[in-house]
Amino acid sequence: MDVSIMGGPHPQRGVGIVAPFDFALDRELWRWVPDEISLYLTRTPFVPVEVSLDLARMVSEHETLEEAVRALSVAEPEVIAYACTSGSFVGGTAGERAMCEAMNRAGEVASLTTSGALLEALAEVSAKRIALVTPYTDSVTGALEDYLAEAGVQVTGRAGLGLTRHIWKVPYRDVVDMARQAVPGTADALFISCTNLPTYDVIPQLEAELQMPVLSANQVTMWAALRHLGTSAVGPYQALLNPGARPGALQLDPPPAPAGGTPALPEAPPTAEAEGGWA
Repeated sequence: MDVSIMGGPHPQRGVGIVAPFDFALDRELWRWVPDEISLYLTRTPFVPVEVSLDLARMVSEHETLEEAVRALSVAEPEVIAYACTSGSFVGGTAGERAMCEAMNRAGEVASLTTSGALLEALAEVSAKRIALVTPYTDSVTGALEDYLAEAGVQVTGRAGLGLTRHIWKVPYRDVVDMARQAVPGTADALFISCTNLPTYDVIPQLEAELQMPVLSANQVTMWAALRHLGTSAVGPYQALLNPGARPGALQLDPPPAPAGGTPALPEAPPTAEAEGGWA
C-alpha cells in the first residue's frame, strides 16, 4: 500500500505536560486522551532530594516552570498542565494561582495545575467533604489538607504510605486497601493524590464498592486540560467523566466477583526504573 496518498497523519490538537523529573506514568496520562489529541511531555531538572516539602518547592519554582513551558511552546500546545499534586499545593491556593500565572506568561497559553484541577473536579461532583489517600509522609499530606481547607474542603478521613521514593511501584492492591481505610465517616468523594501513583484501572471498582465519586491526580489533570479544549477525557465508567455515574443519578453496581470471592484487581502497568518517585 502506498501511504503517500493518505497525505500524512491527521492533524492533532496538543496538550503540554510539565512533570517532575521522576514521573514514570506517562502511559497512564495517555489512557485518558481521545485519539485526536496529542500530549507533549517535558520534565523538570533532576534534584537529589527525596520526596518532601522541600522537593515539592524545588520542582515548582517559577523559573523551572517557565523554562519547561518555553520548551513546550515549540510544539504549540493549546493548554499546558503542570502534572504534580504536591508541587502545586505546597504554596497554598495563592501559590497555585501564581504558578499558573507564571506559566501563562512564559508560554502565552492557558495553564493549569493538578491541585487547581482537583478543586475544579470537586466542585464538578459537588464534594465538600472528602476522604484522602496519599503515598506521602505526614508532613506532605498535612500540606495537602491545609490547601484543601483553604478552599473550603474538609478531609473526613485519610490513609497514607509514608513513602519518600518509588511511588510509581505501589500496586493497585495497596491503593484499594488505603481507600478502604480512608472512607469510614461521612465523605462526598474520595481523592487519591500523587500523579506518580497508579490509579487508572482501580477508579471504577472503588466507585462501585464505596458508592461515591473517586478522583485521582492524573484523572483530574487530564479532565481539566481536555475540558479546556472543549473535549472530554475517555476512560472506564467513572463519576467525574460521566454525570450518569454520580450518586443520585444512577446506582453503581460493583464488578462481578470471580469464583474465588472478591473482585480481581488488574496489575498496575509496568513502568521504567527511575530515582525518586513522587508527584
